[in-house]
Amino acid sequence: MTEILGSGNYRPIQVPYTTIAAETDECNIALYTSGKCLVQGRGARDFVQFVLEPKVLAQVGVGYEETLNPEQYEPHIGVDESGKGDYFGPLVIAAAYTDKALARQMLAIGVRDSKNISSDKRIFELGRQIRKMLDKRFSIVAIGANAYNRLYEKMKNVNLILAWGHARAIENILPAVPNCQRAISDQFGRKELIQKALMGKGRKIELQQRHKAESDVAVAAASILAREAFLNGMRGMQEKFHQRLPKGASAQVIEAARQLVGKNGPDILVQAAKCHFKTTEVVLGKGGLTRLGLHAAAKKRIAEISQPDQ
Repeated sequence: MTEILGSGNYRPIQVPYTTIAAETDECNIALYTSGKCLVQGRGARDFVQFVLEPKVLAQVGVGYEETLNPEQYEPHIGVDESGKGDYFGPLVIAAAYTDKALARQMLAIGVRDSKNISSDKRIFELGRQIRKMLDKRFSIVAIGANAYNRLYEKMKNVNLILAWGHARAIENILPAVPNCQRAISDQFGRKELIQKALMGKGRKIELQQRHKAESDVAVAAASILAREAFLNGMRGMQEKFHQRLPKGASAQVIEAARQLVGKNGPDILVQAAKCHFKTTEVVLGKGGLTRLGLHAAAKKRIAEISQPDQ
């Protein structure tokens, strides 16, 4: 890459943290010290297809996606979740259906794993387009904090909650795509967990679990829909509690939780957070409380809830 960009019609440009960076009239190319190569501009596809792949990578991909990965273009359901690692907010599982035509449309608008999309605005843009494209061929299972804590109190295992949510998302989408025979999800536990949670119709479907399943366009679409719903859930909670609630489980999250507890009392966490996180102990410990101390109030609150949050 250094040899190619150092010759011909490539003009050197300065980009921080790169080994080399250059531009043409059609695109910019930056090779970072981390090994990542970023190609941007209207000529990016041509650069990848006619320079990067044949001359640097010695392999083909762009323009041959259907030949190299035909399964991605066959009818199937993709399932993914958002919010699992976030202390505040819901756990959301989404399922999305694709076939050849839908897969092509999704790839054309830039559908990819939501973890590779840093802009919330872009998540909302893609989410709207995907929902319009799919009509009724998607489903979303949003498990709010109250319901999540109730389920965890019963199941004592996050993977069991995920399996339950994945199974419901698959079951919910099947009436719209009754002939679909395959579903793909990321590997988070034994496949049997989801299969056991599936009901009659769902048990007839072939379930595949893969590492990095988000590379499949249906799973990527589901990841965007799940993230969109998670962000909407966080927005609603912030309006409800009149307070900013950061994503993740950082020091900022701990400080926000302490502020929330200071204003509303410790049992507010049952309505706002995933209480089994160690973050709860850190937050409550400062006031001489423990996670076990919260559980007495939490159990009473959880017992009052009969249905998961929608």
